[in-house]
Amino acid sequence: MTLPPDNRSAPSPSIETQYLADVKARFQSIVTLAERAAAQVDDASFAAPLGDEENSIALIMKHMAGNLRSRFSGFLTSDGEKPDRNRDGEFEQAPSDSRPAIMARWADGWRLLFETLDALAPDDLLRTVTIRGEPHTVIQALSRQLVHQSQHAGQIVLLAKHAAGAKWQTLSIARGQSTAFTRELAEKTRS
Repeated sequence: MTLPPDNRSAPSPSIETQYLADVKARFQSIVTLAERAAAQVDDASFAAPLGDEENSIALIMKHMAGNLRSRFSGFLTSDGEKPDRNRDGEFEQAPSDSRPAIMARWADGWRLLFETLDALAPDDLLRTVTIRGEPHTVIQALSRQLVHQSQHAGQIVLLAKHAAGAKWQTLSIARGQSTAFTRELAEKTRS
């Protein structure tokens, strides 16, 4: 019989390295959640707000993309609110705002974030960056961004679920299936 390797002697990654990996995974889950939700609606529903004072999925994604571009272009070297950003315009439907155009901006914003995360070293986490002139450690700026993007991803899910109606495919544990899900997970863990 072969014994499993003794992992106690292997060096564990630093907390900084673990944090960066976790942040990256959390951001990826936000992207996946929002994209899976948006994929369940047609173009008309993608661009339709629930009312006059609400944003559509399209405008929320446009805003998220603009925010990502502003925050993660020159993340360590320039203020996170770029002078060329038109935040108010992110909440206005322009004639050029087709679904493919918004999705291209979306992809580019997330590309900037993930390239920035890949370039960060553990020693960067306590460096100071500014957002609208306000100082943040890199950790604080990333946490702020996680909260912001999560809020908007939740809005996208709600709007997509509303628009999809009975055609909605759940993105998590289906209603009434928590016990079965937990049991399956426990069985997988044991085996």
